[in-house]
Amino acid sequence: MRWENLTDEPDHGRTRDAALFGADAVVSRTFDTPEFRGVTFHEIRARSIVNRVPGASRMPFEWTVNPYRGCTHACVYCFARNTHRYLDLDTGLGFDSQIVVKMNAPQLLRHHLASRRWHGEHIAMGTNVDCYQRAEGRYQLMPGIIEALRDYANPFSILTKGTLILRDLPLLRQAAEVTEVGISVSVGFVDPELWRTVEPGTPAPERRLDVVRALAEAGIDCGVLMAPVIPFLGDHPDQLRATVRAIARAGATSVTPLVLHLRPGAREWFMGWLAQHHPHLVRRYERLYAEGAYAPKWYQRRVTRQVHELAEEFGIGPSRAATPRRAPAREETTAPESPTQLTLL
Repeated sequence: MRWENLTDEPDHGRTRDAALFGADAVVSRTFDTPEFRGVTFHEIRARSIVNRVPGASRMPFEWTVNPYRGCTHACVYCFARNTHRYLDLDTGLGFDSQIVVKMNAPQLLRHHLASRRWHGEHIAMGTNVDCYQRAEGRYQLMPGIIEALRDYANPFSILTKGTLILRDLPLLRQAAEVTEVGISVSVGFVDPELWRTVEPGTPAPERRLDVVRALAEAGIDCGVLMAPVIPFLGDHPDQLRATVRAIARAGATSVTPLVLHLRPGAREWFMGWLAQHHPHLVRRYERLYAEGAYAPKWYQRRVTRQVHELAEEFGIGPSRAATPRRAPAREETTAPESPTQLTLL
């Protein structure tokens, strides 16, 4: 396994010459419990935790925090699969079962937020792999991360398929009192058969919508990222209607559709799954994604229009903008940051 200074995004030709941690700092563990059987956890002490998103990215944010790498959700379409290749790990089953755990993530983040070089920019979490995947139940990194963001009144957002986020509801409410907090739950469809085959390690869509409902009842706005909308398997008008109706009934403040995209690493794994489970669709996918990772614009616009029309029909409005709040005075760091502290494993 190669433990080098690599980010969660492709390096676009950048040279890296400093390790984020030494190989002797890696402790690999397995747990003989039903929820973790067959999974290996690589516990590391990272040297950085706040990652700058590459300028070429389509993401609407600049900074991310990812306490884990690899994901037991095992979504066959996950775009982050290719990041395992940078550690010489398999992007298929290896991504699902070889999980990197950044044990010191909360401490690193608190140190970073205290730096005079940090200006309180928005931090997004759950954008690469889910920070509330099953591993979080054992390692409990998110409470310390949220506490640090709360204490420095640093705006943040979380995207998750995990129900474990409700464990941290008190902390989220405290953070929302001092800064902008955005919560989104990912629910691309409510078809139980499709869920069992493409998202085998996730909570059922109904349980995720229970999270939306619980957050709404607690006074925390929660939007739904309707992702992915899977061509020819989850995009029928009746399927879209059923999904948007369920999202509306859960009390979501907004719904944002996102059509399946197939980056390298994810594309090979997904197409292999497709050939096994729906071989008659392989040629249709090859044509639809002939130009690259994204479906054609006309297809994306069609799905977006349908979902927006359904959202209007079911009364889902836009999320309310949160009121910015003043951050407390920052403590001076005891040591200057190095350039690698803006890089994430």
